[in-house]
Amino acid sequence: MKKVSMKKTWDKPRENTMPAAVRVPAAVVIGGVLVAPATVLAPMAGVTDTVFRRFIRNASIFTGHGRGDAGATPQIDARHLVEAPISNQQSGCGLIMTEFTSADGLSRMRESKRKRYLAYDEDEHPISAQLFGSDPLTLADAARIVEDEGFDMVDLNLGCPAKRVVSCNGGSGLLRDLPHIATIFERVRAAVRIPFTVKFRMGWSDQHIVCVELARLAQESGLNAVALHARTREQGYSGQARWEFIAAVKDAIRIPVIGNGDVRSPEDACTMIAETGCDAVMIGRAAPANPWIFRQIAQYTAFGTYNQPTSMDRYHMIRDYFVMLMEEDQNAATGGRMKQFASWFTHGLPGGAVLRKNIYEAKSSTEVLTAVDAFFAAQPTSETENEAEQLLAAGV
Repeated sequence: MKKVSMKKTWDKPRENTMPAAVRVPAAVVIGGVLVAPATVLAPMAGVTDTVFRRFIRNASIFTGHGRGDAGATPQIDARHLVEAPISNQQSGCGLIMTEFTSADGLSRMRESKRKRYLAYDEDEHPISAQLFGSDPLTLADAARIVEDEGFDMVDLNLGCPAKRVVSCNGGSGLLRDLPHIATIFERVRAAVRIPFTVKFRMGWSDQHIVCVELARLAQESGLNAVALHARTREQGYSGQARWEFIAAVKDAIRIPVIGNGDVRSPEDACTMIAETGCDAVMIGRAAPANPWIFRQIAQYTAFGTYNQPTSMDRYHMIRDYFVMLMEEDQNAATGGRMKQFASWFTHGLPGGAVLRKNIYEAKSSTEVLTAVDAFFAAQPTSETENEAEQLLAAGV
């Protein structure tokens, strides 16, 4: 079985041009928790730690620009232009999720260590903690820990395709045993009062598609929502996500359905809603490469257009993230995490290979910031048209 890794690119991505008249819903209620707007940051191992989650929340703050007197372009709060009020600190991202966490590890570790694994800031609410494992009692115990730590929701991972997880019968490995999943659902549901959700794939392979049956089982077991990544375990992250299976799940159940897979732009998000009828959109790989995607979706919903990041936007984004990382952990700012995100953030950036090389070779956080400053100081400034000018040019 080959190793599966999360790619930064997509195989022959579809080009969606859905008009903004087809909107991403302004909100979805999951077990009494309001998620507004109906967009979700996917749980991603090695990515969605508290620094990245707060970074995305900040990058997603949604304000617009309106036409003022005498050609002025004063900034206005454009949230009222979305079909319902936006909550969550005026963020275009309605729900954030943690990296998946081992239920077995949580149940065994000391309380002080648990708090480090489950660390989050108050401004991250609503936030869901995702667990993986295969033992029903251990998962139930871990879910209680999550609830006690103040998380708004708990989610079960039935989607991770990584060999090391599947070999322990976790993640998508459980898709081959629906009766066992039913037992897990029963034990976890009985253990906590907070909303309980599940994220899963279509099935193990094309010969073993179980998503509709699994979604019905989740509803019957009292879960509050399901999220479907519309690929099989065997696909990993290759090929196109098959959104028709999201539509099939939506047709089969009454609880909210969150669609996941190949949402790279606001147009993709709107097309997914139009084609599947899903209640919310979950975004994974696109978020590290384009941290503004949630804000862009909110803008597209409100205005029918959205701004593209300028070189200066990218400069501030990269610098702000590294500063946040340094504040959290000085070692991380010059270690593997910094290098990982340098790869994400500079993907597709002209001359990005030079910046990546300089960051990889930096020996201190100061050297990292110096490399970032020097790179962007040498960039042309002709593209620094601001958000207000773009929106006005579009006739907003």
